[in-house]
Amino acid sequence: MKLQVFGSGSQGNALAVSSGGTLLLLDCGFSCKELERRMTACGVDPDAAAGLFFTHDHTDHCKGTATFHHRHPQVPLYANGNTADAISVLTGVDDGWCVFETAETFPVGDFAVTSFSIPHDAADPVGYLFEDGASALFVGTDMGAPTFGVRDALARATCAVLESNHDPVLLQTSDRPVSLKQRIAGRCGHLSNGDAADLVREVQPPRLKTLLLAHLSRQCNAPYLALESMRSAVAELGHPVTLDVLDQDTPSPLYEF
Repeated sequence: MKLQVFGSGSQGNALAVSSGGTLLLLDCGFSCKELERRMTACGVDPDAAAGLFFTHDHTDHCKGTATFHHRHPQVPLYANGNTADAISVLTGVDDGWCVFETAETFPVGDFAVTSFSIPHDAADPVGYLFEDGASALFVGTDMGAPTFGVRDALARATCAVLESNHDPVLLQTSDRPVSLKQRIAGRCGHLSNGDAADLVREVQPPRLKTLLLAHLSRQCNAPYLALESMRSAVAELGHPVTLDVLDQDTPSPLYEF
């Protein structure tokens, strides 16, 4: 399995995962022009995608959907019903949807795709597990707290894109409004660095080879803080794990696992 993350953060999120002859896209949180620019730089052809999946309806995950769908109408759009409806209202895209039930597993090309509910202040947000029989990619961001479904999916992962959004001290000492601080730190907000590390310690995913820390806050976090929090948790796994931080402005390297 191969993974390319085009960007991760509050200004835009998108990635591509491939296995065998199947390419899947996840989220469309940049303008279509910017997303296509990043895809071209990474050698990814959007027209080859067997589907564009959505985690939820916030603009940093679906901003470019209307133009992308206009330019690539053959690419099916995958979401649960509430998310599809919310993105349709937000973007005007009311065709091309393949609607699934959260928690069901279904095939798309060489992948088995499973969604799982996450607590976040969106219509019906989900994370995903993409499996090809040999490897499994976990994607879990924009969640205020882990759930059973999150833990179960992470336990099966060989690669994980996991939110490590903020440092609690930096969040509370920032100049953000109190209501925003409460939202971010709440159950329907975002995982802190410590929350992410505690989740890995709790689950102890036995097959994990690559862990990518995602959706870092620019104002209330720093890559070294996220890595510092996670390193001890990864060390407790007892086997080698590649640990990286994903960037908002620059696509990631190509990860193979």
